[in-house]
Amino acid sequence: METFLKKLCVLGVCLLAACGPRSTANGGDSVDTNTETSTPDDGQSTDSSTPSCNPGSLWEPGTKAFTRTTSAWGLDGVMGIRLAVSDIDNDGWPDLLVRNGGGPDDFGPEGNRSRWILRNTGNGTFEDVTQATGILTLRLQDDPNLGRPGQVFTTADVNNDGLLDIYTGQSRTDPTTSDSETSEIMLSNGDGTFRLGPEDSAARFANEPSNPAGVSFIDYNLDGNLDIWITHNELPGLVAMPDRLLRGDGEGGFVDVTDETGLHTEDWHFFDNLNNAKSHSWAWGAVACDLNNDGIAELMASSYGRAPNHLWRGVTSPQGTLYLNESVASGYAFDHRTDWRDNLSAQCFCRDNPSESECDTCPLPDDNICASLANAFGPNYRWNHAYGRELFSLGGNSGTTVCADINNDGYQDLMTHEIVHHDVGTNSDPSELLVNQGDTEVRFERPGNEVTGLTRIDPGSFWDHGDMTGTVFDFDNDGWLDIYIGASDYPGNKGLLYHQDSPLSFQRLEVADYFEHFRSHGVAVADFDRDGDVDIVVGHSRHRCSGPAGVECGETSQIEFFENQMGSTSNWLQLRLEGTQGSNRAAIGARVVVVTEDTQQTRHVDGGHGHFGLQQDLVLHFGLGNACTAQITVHWPDNAGTSQEFSVDANQILHIRQGDTPTALILKP
Repeated sequence: METFLKKLCVLGVCLLAACGPRSTANGGDSVDTNTETSTPDDGQSTDSSTPSCNPGSLWEPGTKAFTRTTSAWGLDGVMGIRLAVSDIDNDGWPDLLVRNGGGPDDFGPEGNRSRWILRNTGNGTFEDVTQATGILTLRLQDDPNLGRPGQVFTTADVNNDGLLDIYTGQSRTDPTTSDSETSEIMLSNGDGTFRLGPEDSAARFANEPSNPAGVSFIDYNLDGNLDIWITHNELPGLVAMPDRLLRGDGEGGFVDVTDETGLHTEDWHFFDNLNNAKSHSWAWGAVACDLNNDGIAELMASSYGRAPNHLWRGVTSPQGTLYLNESVASGYAFDHRTDWRDNLSAQCFCRDNPSESECDTCPLPDDNICASLANAFGPNYRWNHAYGRELFSLGGNSGTTVCADINNDGYQDLMTHEIVHHDVGTNSDPSELLVNQGDTEVRFERPGNEVTGLTRIDPGSFWDHGDMTGTVFDFDNDGWLDIYIGASDYPGNKGLLYHQDSPLSFQRLEVADYFEHFRSHGVAVADFDRDGDVDIVVGHSRHRCSGPAGVECGETSQIEFFENQMGSTSNWLQLRLEGTQGSNRAAIGARVVVVTEDTQQTRHVDGGHGHFGLQQDLVLHFGLGNACTAQITVHWPDNAGTSQEFSVDANQILHIRQGDTPTALILKP
């Protein structure tokens, strides 16, 4: 079989790694990743040693890939279902942001905690620095024992000073209340503490209702200043509301540019608008990534309530970047499964109301099933015949959507996570892969879980899939991304790990080969110990834990840390990017292509995504299999379309500053 690089050379595309001079990125000048506002000792130094190359042995069934090390990492007593990775102190070690809902924190001796800011010490432990950081500082009162509420945490360097700032999104559906805290941008002081951002920022939603369900930082207009895409859940009474795009000024302030960029949506009044995804989303998450490789991030909102997901394609115009609604045309709004007649509630409704439209085409259900549904949901079951057959109501209950190049073809695919119930039938969208077709206008195909192998064994005839969070990462460093689905909230639901054996073909691992974790809601992945493989932290949902179903529920929502055991014999590469010359400093939105003899991998720097605030490590991780070298191409997120190419050795962490050559780093505790 021809190798990947040989195929490229046959086509006349001879890459430096195979056909030209090579630089190892070793022995470079020392790197100062901090700015004037940073602490003098950033915990990092250059590495002048020569990286070694490992045999590249890969995972096989029967190999234990993860070990539970929660207590060793000092995480006992930390509870949460919303997890994100950040580097809040700029020392190169990935930290954890954990939330267990949106309520306030009481730091008193007997107080209840909802949030934890956990600093990675670099010694295999985390320390709780929540109060010390000031991230939960109240704007309306001065009480050191209380912490400001916040349901979404996402980080980015909004003022380009080399330090990560934090957006804390908080529900405030009644803006007339003057005594309730708002969403806030918390700006880093450079010493591990944070201060409140501008009071007049649109990101606070001080004068309009808000209920953030997802936050993604992007640079939509490529001016070097980060902007924010915020998707909203409903107002009280199940009233949908518009999502918002906020333009950043590079100093921590933001203004609303939603309508002027073409992102206008309508209230929920007309079926035609709803079916064509022209009404507001009912957001349960956000995601932004460049889906057609034109340098402009597309914006997406994953919707609850079987409402259409939204996808907005960014285009360049004389007026600047504008967005076109490609929700339905792209295939992201909902899937092709539109036959409502195997919905058991619809069948029971038609049994009771045979003269209603199209009920004569509906199969007759079992009377015992109808009795059970009526007992659970009332005389109309859970079916509305007036709109249940409309396209907008035949979609999914969508939580997290992850952007990732799953099949290594250079384009970002989408992995969706959905809540599905057995009685709804095949018309409800399952969690599945949407494969990017590489079209300029952005189009996806859904091969289906039977084709990709993302299937599961359901417990009995009556089942529920509570997939709200999940992640995509290469757990065995073979150069192909694997998938973790955080199935949660229902009896029998547990986290599912799938290994990609060949392009778009997955094998579900036995729990003995990773870990068994029921009600696995919330997930964060990073190489927390920087040993060359990606570890995973998962949350635990205690929703629906009453009665016999509660046997799978823990006493608390204790998070669990599972340490990867695959790194010692595999090869890998980690890249920390720093934008200059027109790119945002954190390089959010940068696209990186890593080519070895066997694979071509593409990653983008994540500005936040998913259900109520997930985020990947800004340090990009690439598994290299048995390859000892790799060719890197960095496409920077700037208006000029700048790119750089390098050839480097495996098994090192590289700092790449735009315009400079890579420098290998080691980290100090």
